[in-house]
Amino acid sequence: MKAKKAVKRLGKVETLLSGVIDQFAASVDGVRELLDSAKASVARAVEAVNVHSSAAAPKKPPVKAQEPKRRGISAQGRKKLSIAAKKRWAIAKRKGISAVTGRPLSKTA
Repeated sequence: MKAKKAVKRLGKVETLLSGVIDQFAASVDGVRELLDSAKASVARAVEAVNVHSSAAAPKKPPVKAQEPKRRGISAQGRKKLSIAAKKRWAIAKRKGISAVTGRPLSKTA
């Protein structure tokens, strides 16, 4: 559990114990002493958690991620793509279909 969360929960326990001690009958001293000691031990636990969390290693600032470099296509790669596209278009034209849509070409007058 994180230190901040533990301190929060221990604080709630301490306030609950304070409420119980205030509402408890003063005639029964044995139980009241037990509740007082429980409240004191909770207070010591809060101090111990605070000391432990402050002695922890200091946090490093977050490192900003570098943006990836955008790479373009090389001239040689562009040439290969152009040749491959021209081959696809030629095959489609021979079959009589559109290279883009794959539908048959319409005949004009």
